[in-house]
Amino acid sequence: MSTTRPYPPGDLGPEPGGAGASAAPAAALPAGQIRRLRLAGARGAVARGRDFARQALHDWGWLPAAGADRRAAAEDVLLVVSELVTNACLHAEGPEELRLRCTGKVLRLEVSDLGAGQPAPRSPHRPGRPGGHGMFIVQRLCLDWGVVRHADGAGKTVWAELAAPS
Repeated sequence: MSTTRPYPPGDLGPEPGGAGASAAPAAALPAGQIRRLRLAGARGAVARGRDFARQALHDWGWLPAAGADRRAAAEDVLLVVSELVTNACLHAEGPEELRLRCTGKVLRLEVSDLGAGQPAPRSPHRPGRPGGHGMFIVQRLCLDWGVVRHADGAGKTVWAELAAPS
C-alpha cells in the first residue's frame, strides 16, 4: 500500500501551512462539496458510480473541461472511481457506498464495502497480461490512497486522493 497517512476516511488531516490546524469538519465545507451514492445491492454499480462522479464533476466545474489538463484530471477521476468500484464488486462482496469529497486542492474518493481482503497493486506488475491492473492504476494516478478497516470489523473503506485541476 502506498499510504503513510494515519487519517481515517473523511478526515483530510491538518491543513498545509496551518500550525497544527485540523481539517474543517464536513459541515463546514461549502454546500455541494460532499456527495454520497448508496450502491449496496445495486445492479450496474460501476456505471452508476461513474455517472454519479461525472455529474459531481460537472456540478463542481471540472466538466465540461476548459483545457487538456482539466479534461485529463476529470478522466483520471472517472477511471479511479471505475477501478475502486470494480474491485469492490470482484473482491469484496460488492460496494456499499461511494463518497466524493472535493476541496480546493484535492478530490477524495471513498468506496466502502463489507469485504475482508486487503487491496494492493499486483507485484510484479505485468502490463501485457489481462486483469490485475486496478490498484496499479490507482497508485499511478493518485496523490495517495489507502485502506481503513471499519471499527465494527465488518468491512473497510478504500480511499484515493487526486489533485484538483488548477
